[in-house]
Amino acid sequence: MSQPPELSWWLKIASDGFPRLKILATGSSTLAAMQEIRDTLTGRKRVVERGRVQPAEKTLSVEDALRAFLFGGYLHAARAMAHPDAAASHSAPIFPEEFRAGTLRGSEGFFCVGQNQAGRWWLLDAEGRPFFCRGVHGVRAAAVPVDEAVGGRAASAGPYAPDEHPSTRLRKWGFNALGVGGDGAARADGFAFIASVDFCRTSGVIQASGVRLPDVFAPEWPARAAARALEVCAPAVMDRALIGWVADDLPGWAPPAARGGARPSLLQSCLSLEPNFAAYHAAWEFVLALHGGRIDALARAWGVAVRNKEVVREWTRVEQAIATRGYGRDDAQWSREFARRYFTGTAAAIRAADPNHLVLGCRFGGRVDESVRAECVYPAVDVALLDMSAVPALAAGATGPVLAGDFGWADAGAVDAPARGRGGRRLTTVEWMLRQGRAALERVARHPAVVGYIWRQWLDDPGEQPPFARGLVHVNGTEAREHTELLTAFNARAESLRRAPVRPTKESSVFSG
Repeated sequence: MSQPPELSWWLKIASDGFPRLKILATGSSTLAAMQEIRDTLTGRKRVVERGRVQPAEKTLSVEDALRAFLFGGYLHAARAMAHPDAAASHSAPIFPEEFRAGTLRGSEGFFCVGQNQAGRWWLLDAEGRPFFCRGVHGVRAAAVPVDEAVGGRAASAGPYAPDEHPSTRLRKWGFNALGVGGDGAARADGFAFIASVDFCRTSGVIQASGVRLPDVFAPEWPARAAARALEVCAPAVMDRALIGWVADDLPGWAPPAARGGARPSLLQSCLSLEPNFAAYHAAWEFVLALHGGRIDALARAWGVAVRNKEVVREWTRVEQAIATRGYGRDDAQWSREFARRYFTGTAAAIRAADPNHLVLGCRFGGRVDESVRAECVYPAVDVALLDMSAVPALAAGATGPVLAGDFGWADAGAVDAPARGRGGRRLTTVEWMLRQGRAALERVARHPAVVGYIWRQWLDDPGEQPPFARGLVHVNGTEAREHTELLTAFNARAESLRRAPVRPTKESSVFSG
């Protein structure tokens, strides 16, 4: 039987590097041999798609199976197939009677997500068990240098003591997952985790005031994205502890245009780029098309004195933001188009390199305009990782499921406490902060669209002072009890809160998509 040409490159590498594959490849039937390799690698894995189980023949292509083997997936597959009946255990839908038709997303045998008959979204782990994600961003095991110690305690030069190791602490506090960032030290101890592709590390990235994004208008962008995804995602294609991928960890979307805005927004930044960026030309074509191709008409619509393109560049150079209502309308349209290209392009690249894992959008790391969030939705994104810092109300305008990212309450401490406790005593700022935090946690757990939360950071930032520092570990290595005690108590009852009957609200209907 003749060998399909698209297999030749992978087959050559496989047969040169692995004797077992060479034996199979030189047999009388190359396609039959490749099918045997694929079945071994995947355990004849089947895909849950639109509420139905697709046959094994429609999962990984032969090239994908070989790619998984060559980049390390074989070892993960071997572990997954440790029991003789492991393949059979994943040959049927995961509790199909519990989920609404068309809501299941992901590959069986890996983390999936779906909406049950009660209207509640759930993550499912690799074994098909409901999983309410309780994670932390930036977990690291490195000891704190002596010169960074606080409070007179000098950190050792070696790793933490056993009772201070991140894995021990995370379990003690009731966490079950790792967010992005950190040094990966706790990953080997069985925690589920989220990983970042970091498309902003490719060439052709826009670096401007508040902006750090790939130039998604460049003709080379799809190829750059595909190469980056293959490099980063392929080694983890068979990792069953991986929840899913974020496109970037803390890119910069710039603040939305607003009256009195302090910094240039995304459109203004793109209009001020050097001409070698495709986004520069696309931005000017975009705004001129909205205003009859004339700069004077654009200036009237924006209510600012734009005489030529260089005026906008000079304003941006000195951080003078255009913040009129007319400009804001154009900025919102441009931001949405930019976001659409970003989320669809990164998702396509990730899924081509790794068809097994969920796509989570990006870690925003701050508030972004609704025009950007509106594109961080299915089908480009399986689960939207939305910023929940400073304990805001759950973001409106998004469609579920949602993972509450960068969750925290320390910023709420900057607000004067208006409430009063028992006996009419006015609450202290710390009491107010923790009361607000407890209420926000319970709101997150009960919300039908939220499948978990990620605490914003593991270590305090330099210069932060307890109790308003934002990490779970202070810079001297001690536990931030003002946060961990409340989080431990919540994490212990998160599952029971999550399983409570859904109470329909005006807010929850927004997430029911």
